[in-house]
Amino acid sequence: MRKILFFAICLLAIVSCKEEPKAPLVVAPQTDISDSLQKVIDQRDNEINEMMATLNEIQEGFRLINEAEKRATIAKEGEGADKVTRIKSDIKFIQDKMKTNRELIEKLRQQLSESSIKGDELKKTIEALVSQLEAKDHQLADLQEMLEAKDMRINEMGEAINVLNTDVADLKNESSQKSQTISNQDKQLHVAYYVFGTKDELREQQILDKKGNVLKDNFNRNYFTKIDIRNLKEIKLYSKKVTVLTPHPTSSYTLVPDNIKQLTLRIDKPDVFWSTSKYLVVLVK
Repeated sequence: MRKILFFAICLLAIVSCKEEPKAPLVVAPQTDISDSLQKVIDQRDNEINEMMATLNEIQEGFRLINEAEKRATIAKEGEGADKVTRIKSDIKFIQDKMKTNRELIEKLRQQLSESSIKGDELKKTIEALVSQLEAKDHQLADLQEMLEAKDMRINEMGEAINVLNTDVADLKNESSQKSQTISNQDKQLHVAYYVFGTKDELREQQILDKKGNVLKDNFNRNYFTKIDIRNLKEIKLYSKKVTVLTPHPTSSYTLVPDNIKQLTLRIDKPDVFWSTSKYLVVLVK
């Protein structure tokens, strides 16, 4: 602000200028005169520094207010609750800064009234600051009016959005149920069972009958291990001699011995291996 700069220059001129003391009737010692002059200068320096500090605070307040107004002006071009929230935040910030600036202007008035410096130019500067605050009041009122209009539009859209959200939630729920059903069906397609044991163990569970038939009548299904054929590639049998009793293609698996010649059934072609039966029975000796 040009007036504030002018005032600052005037104050600096006051500091730099030493008044010629009137000739006293009684000549005082030179040291006393210098001390008195220095006290006057120091007092004026302090008064000027205090008022300049207050002016700087006011100017910084107006700068921050202007920045907040620009943010709110940009945000008002868009729509949505997030825009309104930002505008509300900026308006609250502007209100707080304007309150602070009013208090600082009153402080500056008080400093001027108590100061030995009597300047009409500073009074004009203070009045200009008050006018600037009044202009900001009008701009703030415009922002609040615009904010209320946005709030109304958002409220009008709220019910429609709620309906849409309900529809979306229903669709998501339906989709989730279908996905779960598909997942369950997919798991069932890839479920298989295996068991290995001695002849006596298998007969005890009715998996193997006395005639050597496998999986006849009511065999104990709980004795089997349930697996996902996509994940199981090998079954360790802990025996050196084994016989696969269920009809799985021999080309789809390999019996692999370890270092102590105990066998592991390695499924090389899962789709082919389980295509003939989802139950695997292995006789171990």
